[in-house]
Amino acid sequence: MIDVGVKQTTNDAMMKLMNVAHKSLLKVSGGGIGSTVSSLPVVQLHTTGRTSGKPRTTMLLSPLQDNGSYVIVASKNGDDRNPDWFGNLVANPEIELVVADEIVEATARVASPEEKAEMWPRIVEAFKSYATYQKKTDRDIPVVICEPRENNRIGTS
Repeated sequence: MIDVGVKQTTNDAMMKLMNVAHKSLLKVSGGGIGSTVSSLPVVQLHTTGRTSGKPRTTMLLSPLQDNGSYVIVASKNGDDRNPDWFGNLVANPEIELVVADEIVEATARVASPEEKAEMWPRIVEAFKSYATYQKKTDRDIPVVICEPRENNRIGTS
């Protein structure tokens, strides 16, 4: 039997490695490779660490986009814990997204239960793995809406 701590540490290390690899691939290819996954846009989420105060960057999919807002899902591949980035944006909701080469200043908020219920079928339709991730965990996977701030588009990265 695998120790839960070892499993979580391994999962965290794999997620960090994938994140670094994805950022590197985007950089090396000039955004030509890795800017979409399964036809969904990849967003680079910039948060402020809730305890360190340091800038943090995470690569995520956005299964829904509407009127300049981006929806992201705190699935952590079905882990029983929320991803670190989720705690960071709850503590500091003023975030920045990089989508393709555009920088978007946004305010993040957790979708209400009603909003999530309306969006979840569309989220799963866009990326079926989210349904699998929800089945793997007892926690309710949070859905985050990133809404652009006034005069939010500040150029290209």
